[in-house]
Amino acid sequence: MFRIRLIHDDVLEADRVALTQVQSMLRAQFPGLRHETVDELPTLLRDPLAHRIRTFVFVAERQRQNDVRGFAILAHAPDLEFCYLDFISAAPKETGRGVGGALYERVREECRALGAKGLLFECLPDDPDDVSDPATLEQNRARLRFYERWGARPVIHTAYRTAIEPGGSTKDLPYLVFDDLGSGRPLGRDEAREIVRAILERKYAWLVTSEYVGRVVESIVDDPIELRPSRYRRKKVNAPSTPLPIDVPAHLRIPLLVAERHDVHHVRERGYVEAPVRIPVIKRELDRLPIFEPTQMRRFGREPIVAVHDDEFVDYLERVCAALPPKRSAYPYVFPVRNAGRMPDDLETRAGWYCIDTFTPLHKNVWLAATDAVDCALTGAAMILEGKARLAYALVRPPGHHAEHKSFGGFCYLNSAAIAAHHLGACAGGAKVAILDVDYHHGNGQQEIFWERGDVLTVSIHGHPRFAYPYFTGFEDEIGWGDGEGANLNLPLPEQVDGAAYDLALARALDAVRAFEPSFLVVCLGLDPGRGDPTGTWSLGASDFERNGRRIGALGVPTLVVQEGGYHTRNLGVHARHFFRGLWESATGRSLARADT
Repeated sequence: MFRIRLIHDDVLEADRVALTQVQSMLRAQFPGLRHETVDELPTLLRDPLAHRIRTFVFVAERQRQNDVRGFAILAHAPDLEFCYLDFISAAPKETGRGVGGALYERVREECRALGAKGLLFECLPDDPDDVSDPATLEQNRARLRFYERWGARPVIHTAYRTAIEPGGSTKDLPYLVFDDLGSGRPLGRDEAREIVRAILERKYAWLVTSEYVGRVVESIVDDPIELRPSRYRRKKVNAPSTPLPIDVPAHLRIPLLVAERHDVHHVRERGYVEAPVRIPVIKRELDRLPIFEPTQMRRFGREPIVAVHDDEFVDYLERVCAALPPKRSAYPYVFPVRNAGRMPDDLETRAGWYCIDTFTPLHKNVWLAATDAVDCALTGAAMILEGKARLAYALVRPPGHHAEHKSFGGFCYLNSAAIAAHHLGACAGGAKVAILDVDYHHGNGQQEIFWERGDVLTVSIHGHPRFAYPYFTGFEDEIGWGDGEGANLNLPLPEQVDGAAYDLALARALDAVRAFEPSFLVVCLGLDPGRGDPTGTWSLGASDFERNGRRIGALGVPTLVVQEGGYHTRNLGVHARHFFRGLWESATGRSLARADT
């Protein structure tokens, strides 16, 4: 069995290994290929529009061994809305086992999702008079027979097969093949001319002259273009006369991690806004978007937690929650301001040793809910590390960004985002990670945890600490210490902030992230900057959240979103839906229907 996976870049070790295998197969199976074409493949992925063409690499690999059994390289020209299949090949021992067909189906699926007018590619000729070596004739026929299963056939009545050198041989010059992707819509003459010009100028700039390009382009006179009559099949397969419905492909969906037992953490005191209803309110709105894939949470145990939090602090949380009777909450009420040298023996009294406020209670189910939130975030991180997703969302509660190395508070007990960020960097060989906190309140937890580390950038946009919780942190002059100096950026804003003012702060935050050049991004998604939130004073609306998501998605960095605050349940879900619409559309280059607005 094999899986087909889309490789976006060479950040992850698994992707670097796969790309190396693809390059080796290119050299072995296409011996006449220019060295530059093979060597620049990782660069094309990192800088997708450098040549006005975005490159996609698909690999068919055995799931356990990460052994590439076939690959396809697809180019997308967004300005002309067409796709070009550069290469598709199966490993020698995989020919005839369905690898090529599965890859081509996957490529067509991608083209439809991109909104392409069609897919074009080259195929060597299958007429004996056009082939110099009769031994290759049957191979050429087999390839064209293969593509004709999907209705793809050579374009005729053009000079595409003209020799580059005047008077040169036309032997072995390729056909240009067109696949309408099942739409039944042919290319018009003007469309075809633009596309052929782009193919020759962008793909063969090193080889062809402008005179040659003009001669080939002007030879396209049929309107619409004509394809060679079917030679191998009488009837097209998978090519209905009406367009196929375009669904979001599975590989582009966002894994949605929801801790189903989050609601066991329920503080029923009047005015306690961090309530279980927050999760279904958000999820109900997200269900209106076709971009999410509900995903089962995995268990990661204690080790990732104590890699970020103090071991004694973690032990205390677990022990005190286990010891508390059902339906009873223990609030911190005595704090070691004058004498922090002696810890009280009583577990409930000791809460003040570890907590930073008086309104974050402990009860029997806190540990269960908080560790489930951590496991959701870690599952999303793992899916990104495994190359299964570029975006993942941990829709969790309780939130975590106020939890520091050995303290809890602000409704937060364990810092899920910080734990996931450390995990991403550590599992990727020390890769750099950026945390962007867009909650109304300062992300003091990750600031303190990574204060002396330069491998994790922490950025927070929040209400100024002179009026907003947690009051004692979040000032602009807090920039980190030691190795972490300069790796912490605070952007405190005034009490009244609208979308335009927020745009300026977000621009500074994103500039800092770009300059840091992280391999991964963790977004602490607070929805409390929204208008009417009981814990905030700002007035962002749905369009502002969508714009924020769009600008974050444009970073093009593998991104884990972890839910933090946001408590106005009337608009909470709407704001989340708009944020993710913008994030997904920007990150994928796709567009969603607006019917759910």
